[in-house]
Amino acid sequence: MNTSARPTLSHAFAEALPELVREARGADFPEPRLVVLNEPLARELGLDPEWLRTPEGAAWLTGAGGGHATAYAGHQFGQFVPVLGDGRALLLGDIGGREIQLKGSGPTPFSRPGSDGFGAIGPMLREFLVSGFMHAVGVPTTRSLAVVDTGAKVLRQQGAVPGGVLARVARSHLRVGTVQYAATHSAALVNKVVAAAGADEPGQLLEAVVDRQIELVVRWMRLGFVHGVMNTDNTALSGETIDYGPCAFTERFLAGASFSSVDTGGRYAFGNQPNVIAWNLTRLAEALLPVMEQPEAEAILATLQQRWDHYWERHFAGAEGIDEAEDITTFNREHGGGPIFIPRNRMLDAALTAAERDGDYGPYTELLAAVTDPFNPEAGPSWMAEPEGDEGPFVTYCGT
Repeated sequence: MNTSARPTLSHAFAEALPELVREARGADFPEPRLVVLNEPLARELGLDPEWLRTPEGAAWLTGAGGGHATAYAGHQFGQFVPVLGDGRALLLGDIGGREIQLKGSGPTPFSRPGSDGFGAIGPMLREFLVSGFMHAVGVPTTRSLAVVDTGAKVLRQQGAVPGGVLARVARSHLRVGTVQYAATHSAALVNKVVAAAGADEPGQLLEAVVDRQIELVVRWMRLGFVHGVMNTDNTALSGETIDYGPCAFTERFLAGASFSSVDTGGRYAFGNQPNVIAWNLTRLAEALLPVMEQPEAEAILATLQQRWDHYWERHFAGAEGIDEAEDITTFNREHGGGPIFIPRNRMLDAALTAAERDGDYGPYTELLAAVTDPFNPEAGPSWMAEPEGDEGPFVTYCGT
């Protein structure tokens, strides 16, 4: 790559769906500094890691070159919001068949009143690490390319903290909420979203998304993963895990395990995730009705339980005896080769606090090395593989 120039990106999303994008650019940050980089992913994309570490590269990773904010709708905690969109995100474009999007790069035309559009460094580091773990254990996920310290402060629950921008990579940022947005406008726009998602017709899209999302949530359950904010705008058509804001891991197979500060009613608790994904997929089917026959949609939805049972049997083979009292990861290691290291809640929280409050990235770097090589007993210290135990309530915050 010519290190004197920014990467050349295409803009397939904006070209296919101009009705769903608005031009935007990142804020002008005083002194952006790269703090963590996924070098293997950068090389996969044809990006030069050394260039990304330059001041120009860091500026590019905060949106200095501009991009697009995308529109979508969504059911948030069961309530439909007709216009949401990227209020703190910027789609830079696509390269190598994958899209690069920034989170926390500043306000956009879709920013909501009272939102500053920025991100705090802690949540960005959280997504970088947890998405890295999910990829390492084979769970479909958006992937994190880099986290940049913006050099500015943002105000959050804990006061003024360093600002951060996450660069993430996805096969597509189309969501159930994208189809819902299109359905409030025209059948023609729904058809354009279907085509942009790579489907020949709406029934093919619905069937593919149903299958992908059912298997995805089964895989979450095997790991004890609690997404925390399974709104329809956080359900990707690609079947990739997206938006790790208040995510956490339950150590025991407790249906009521819920950690998100914004999920006060436990709508997205661990044991509710199967029903929630079925509900979200039904909303997708409803949004596709302007361009497909209702009996076809109903026939696909009627397969939800059958598909769940199929993937449950596949991914829970050897785990039939698990009960509420047993540590999930210990059980998985003894019955089917589960990971040795996972991002356990309190150790991740301590690592993020050290980085955010004290600028000490040592604990974070150590945990990142372990969970991105999670089947290797030499990847981290032995204490990281041990259950944390019941130490009282634990709460996660979106924080972006």
